[in-house]
Amino acid sequence: MNVLIVGVGGQGTLLASRVLGQYAILRGQDCKLSEVHGMSQRGGSVVTHVRIGDKIHSPVIWEGGADVVLAFEALEALRVKHYLKSDGALLVNDEEILPMPCITGAAVYPENIKDTLKAAVKRTHFIKAQEMALAAGSEKATNVVMLGALCKILSFDYALMREAVVKSVPPKFMELNVKAFDIGFNAVNL
Repeated sequence: MNVLIVGVGGQGTLLASRVLGQYAILRGQDCKLSEVHGMSQRGGSVVTHVRIGDKIHSPVIWEGGADVVLAFEALEALRVKHYLKSDGALLVNDEEILPMPCITGAAVYPENIKDTLKAAVKRTHFIKAQEMALAAGSEKATNVVMLGALCKILSFDYALMREAVVKSVPPKFMELNVKAFDIGFNAVNL
């Protein structure tokens, strides 16, 4: 299983990758993670490669090799859709975060990203994860809402994935994150 997680700095892509790694460990599988940060502390792109299997030798997913792209922002999904396998799934947080060139006026945020992605990737799912995270108690749980939805889309073991969330977050945020996970899981209709 190859999962490419993309977002911008501060959206929790790294925690999401650690939860998936914990899930692999709970299943008795090997897992390799690789992170690429592009000015992430200033809202730049963050890309995390997660590979899960019986024996993983390389942490990097090749173009056309991702089973799933988990995108915390729409433009980031557009940037990496070429990493998906032809039958891969794309799960996108329906949110737009303007990159610095758009904020300064040097570039324009692309229009119709949603339509473009749906036309390019048959298995595309958009969810309003930030709104759902707010309903759980904090927009900082957007990443865990996305993990709940991912669990449903990939038919992961619900109890093990939920346990991976519990083991990966600080105890004082456990209740919030479990609630966010459940909201994300229940948001997806297959």
